[in-house]
Amino acid sequence: MQSKRERAKIGRERLQRVIEMCKAVEERSLDPFLVDVDEIIRVVREFFPEWEQPEDLCLDAEAINRLASVVRLQSEWVKHRSTLLYTDPFLLEEKIKRMEKDAIVEAFLGAWHPIVEFEQISLHSLKEALRYWVSLPPLKDRWKEFPMPEEAGGAATREELIRLRILQDKAFTEELENFWNELKKLVSEEGEDGRIRYWDFVGAETYEETTHRAFMTSFLVTYGYATLEVHPLEEEIFIKPFDRQQRRIAKKQLVSIPIAITVEEWEKWRRGAKK
Repeated sequence: MQSKRERAKIGRERLQRVIEMCKAVEERSLDPFLVDVDEIIRVVREFFPEWEQPEDLCLDAEAINRLASVVRLQSEWVKHRSTLLYTDPFLLEEKIKRMEKDAIVEAFLGAWHPIVEFEQISLHSLKEALRYWVSLPPLKDRWKEFPMPEEAGGAATREELIRLRILQDKAFTEELENFWNELKKLVSEEGEDGRIRYWDFVGAETYEETTHRAFMTSFLVTYGYATLEVHPLEEEIFIKPFDRQQRRIAKKQLVSIPIAITVEEWEKWRRGAKK
């Protein structure tokens, strides 16, 4: 049987975890629909009678406030998708399951446009084929030995391997930490709210250098040197460096964020950067 003090301690820890999870959603590092709103409300309702101190009541109020922000983000996401006439795949699956077979067949026939092709061989085609085979030289003339290629082997220098990007001029860890320091310096000089736009950081004078910077940035995020903030409604992506490397020990699955680094996107950024 838990004492009242132990139960209050467990309640504070659970509310603190709720607040941290809601903060992650507000910072765009977690999908708002991964938050189980009903479960959080049940937790808040379960431990509310235990609070006697003002600090505990403030913690309870903060959890409710953070949860309201998550519900608002969910609402904005739904409104945005509805304006784009977006249909969730799960909704389509449920709709198809409820349809009659005849209705599915009719919908398929209405959208199906098969391509029909008719081929046949003619006397003219046979004549041309026979003329082609007769005009070919004998096999003994066609299967002559090819000359052996000259040996062109040799040892490659370290400078050549670095130029071909087979070897790195310096260790990868050292290069990654230098890249991290560059990000922190750029954020302190040109950033806002401890972050900077993704393209303003990875963009470079050449497309090849831009792809290399995007490659290194992906490792900054993967290894816990920085994090991405995605704003789908505004279609903006920010990168935010950490003061120290974060060791991810959580067992939850991380969310992969694909970002297209195409020539068109790079040229679009270049035009905007020159203005």
